Amino acid sequence: MSVSVRVPTILRSYTGGDSEVTAEGATLSEVLDDLDASYAGIRARILDDNGKLRRFVNVYVGDEDVRFLDDLATPTPDGAKVSVIPAVAGG
Repeated sequence: MSVSVRVPTILRSYTGGDSEVTAEGATLSEVLDDLDASYAGIRARILDDNGKLRRFVNVYVGDEDVRFLDDLATPTPDGAKVSVIPAVAGG
């Protein structure tokens, strides 16, 4: 399944400056693996050492936060939009 991945500014150094790239995979985990095969090191910026989503990184498939779906097992149907959004703190 081919999906579109929106890449935040902070991770665009991995994608050569591209704000959107394509990746393959039936689940979010497979998409992240494919993304890392094309853009080495990007997966480690999204997942922690235990292979879970980093605390301050939000990932959406369509408009849904994957933490409220099936996390890394969330299906990514053909044509889906995956968005990686770093959490912003301030005050």
